[in-house]
Amino acid sequence: MANESDQDFYNRADAIIELANTHISDSSRGKASASLMYANSRFAAWVSACGCRNAEELAAAKQQAVDYFVEEFRLMMEENLTDYIENFSLYMNPKQD
Repeated sequence: MANESDQDFYNRADAIIELANTHISDSSRGKASASLMYANSRFAAWVSACGCRNAEELAAAKQQAVDYFVEEFRLMMEENLTDYIENFSLYMNPKQD
C-alpha cells in the first residue's frame, strides 16, 4: 500500500475521487463507483501488460497480477471502511459553517 510519506499518493487519489464525484449528478454513486472500479481494473491490466514482453508472458502472469490487485484492493477497502466507521459522524454529517 501507500507509503505514509508519499503525499502525492493521496493527492492523486483525491483528484480521481473528485473526478468521479463530478459524475454523480448525472448518474448515481453506484454507477460512478462501478465505472471507477472498471477504469482501475483497466489501468491495472495495462500496467501489468507493460511489464511483459508478449501475450504469452502476460498470460503466465495473469493469476499473480489478479491476486496482487485483489488483495491490495481488499486491504485498502478494509482500511477505508474502518476509517469511515471511526469517523462516521464527521464524514457523513459534516458541520455546516
